[in-house]
Amino acid sequence: MLRPEPEAPNGRLETELSRLFVNYREALPDPEPTPGFMPGLWRRIDSRRSSTGDLRRLAQGFVTAAALLSLLIGIFLTLPQGRVSAFYSNTYLEILAADADQSQGVPVDLEMVPVEAISYERAQ
Repeated sequence: MLRPEPEAPNGRLETELSRLFVNYREALPDPEPTPGFMPGLWRRIDSRRSSTGDLRRLAQGFVTAAALLSLLIGIFLTLPQGRVSAFYSNTYLEILAADADQSQGVPVDLEMVPVEAISYERAQ
């Protein structure tokens, strides 16, 4: 950008600016107004769009595949599994009773044990 110098007269700045505009017009001449100008311009624009359009379609395909894969994994993880561990399906007392059955060979019926018989105090 041209900044006015304190000692330069206004005429010098105007001639520098005029020279700059002349150089600009020589570097970028006005296009000829022919009938093929606009179709040629749109051809150039469309050629640039098509290269970015291919990349856009590829990226959209990857995003769609990733969304579908995420959805399938989410559905798979929410479906119940065939074999559920006893840890997640039984209560603590049922697991203790099953362990007592296996270790002592004595059947234990949890429904027959009265609630008052269960002591939470430490045995002495």
